[in-house]
Amino acid sequence: MAWPATSLLPHVSRISCGCDFLRREANTFSIMARCPRTGQLGVAVASAVPAVGSMCPFVRSGVGAISTQSWVNPYLALTALAELEKGAGATDALSIALAGDEAGAFRQFGLVDGSGASAAHTGTECTTWAEQILGMGVAVIGNMLTGPEVLGAMAAAFGKQSAALRVHADEVYALIDIRVDEHAEPISELRRVLRIARAQLVPFIAGMPKRGKPAEPAPLGVTQMLLRSPPDRPEGGGSRWR
Repeated sequence: MAWPATSLLPHVSRISCGCDFLRREANTFSIMARCPRTGQLGVAVASAVPAVGSMCPFVRSGVGAISTQSWVNPYLALTALAELEKGAGATDALSIALAGDEAGAFRQFGLVDGSGASAAHTGTECTTWAEQILGMGVAVIGNMLTGPEVLGAMAAAFGKQSAALRVHADEVYALIDIRVDEHAEPISELRRVLRIARAQLVPFIAGMPKRGKPAEPAPLGVTQMLLRSPPDRPEGGGSRWR
């Protein structure tokens, strides 16, 4: 999936909010995107709290990609996905979800729907620097940042603890769902895991059952690859059997 470059977006909106204190070490940022070529939807998120991939990203194939952060409320994402599935657009789904949350001022919440429309909310009580960037097919949100340049580049030089990437194509299950739950350099580690996943996991998932298609045996090349010790597979990884 090709993630759009925010500097090239024809329409970008930004919002920032202030707070009384700054804790840069605990920052979180997410990007939600829809590939215009394939229609795949995905979320990438990084944070200085562990296991961020278990809390923030939500994706439903053909429906939407969402991240809920700051003071996380998973029900915002679940409600928005339900509204998108019923036919609501990105802005309406976000508004309906927030209407049921009395602590919306503490939430940061962004989404891209199945058509590529994007929407986001940055509450007034989110820790500064908190900001969002919206464009067709992409939404970027972040809080506890050093400034707006972090979202524009989707990279930061200060501490992180976990990172995750989740992408959906046509099936209910994920095309890619990888995470680094605790690591000194989680983004670099996620890149390493992604290289291995592309070489070993993606071919396996490609052979899994598809809706509306007859089930087939696992591809021979994939089964032969997985019978090797992990270090002997494409891109290596893991440890050798003993």
